[in-house]
Amino acid sequence: MSVVKFSGDTSCPVTPHLNSGCGFPAPNAEIFFLEPYTTLNIFGMDFVIGKTSILAALVSLIVATFFLAAARPRKMVPGKLQSLGEQAYLFVRDQIAREVIGKDGDRFVPFLGSLFFFVWISNLMGVIPGAQFPIMSSLAFPVSLTLMVYATYMYIGMKHQGPIKFFTSAMFPPGVPKAMYVLLAPLELLQLVVTRPVTQAIRLFANMFAGHLLLTTFTLAAYYLLSPSIIGVLGSVTSFGVTVVLTGFEMFIQGLQAFIFTLLTAVYIGGSLHAEH
Repeated sequence: MSVVKFSGDTSCPVTPHLNSGCGFPAPNAEIFFLEPYTTLNIFGMDFVIGKTSILAALVSLIVATFFLAAARPRKMVPGKLQSLGEQAYLFVRDQIAREVIGKDGDRFVPFLGSLFFFVWISNLMGVIPGAQFPIMSSLAFPVSLTLMVYATYMYIGMKHQGPIKFFTSAMFPPGVPKAMYVLLAPLELLQLVVTRPVTQAIRLFANMFAGHLLLTTFTLAAYYLLSPSIIGVLGSVTSFGVTVVLTGFEMFIQGLQAFIFTLLTAVYIGGSLHAEH
């Protein structure tokens, strides 16, 4: 968990107890601004090495290692690791790619699968002891992934439909009175180039940001209220119980947000492959 600094009386400890006479050190957005471990200057550019970047590299290594190990060597009678890898692949193929894109979605399964498992495990870092920081609560990561998704579906759309038709098919959907195009066309264009990437990134970021802040608040409350009194014990136990429940709920949200992010990517790719009819 991130260290929370108490901004009140300097005589108070960093995480005071109820009987210390200090107010509750409510966490805020500062817990998401982690101190870097070191900064590397390469070709005149500064590269910050911190907890978030290390966790992101670790997640990438975990995902790559798992699927490489599950795929090699492949056997007629799969072992446990190969079976788990196949189930992970089939989940993305059947529940996301084929469900949304159709048969054309099979060739995008590696991309969608990598995206899903990277986002999911990055989110899980928020509840794993020793890490306890969801990578996607750092806005740079959802934005980077969304820009990659945005560039992918724009490229696919213009390649398969042509640059002009890609935009006109989105701006002028069939079955709409022509007079409505005056209002509809700019809105559809705005949705295509701005609303889609912005909402996809913000949705993932906001859920991980809020969840981590909530868990941090109740965890600190359990520590703060712990004191030799009935109120302190009851309050601490209650806060700890709420933390446990919220952790389970947060794990569900972490998986759900990874699924939604990948599902939206498949929707956009499907729309890029096929013009609206």
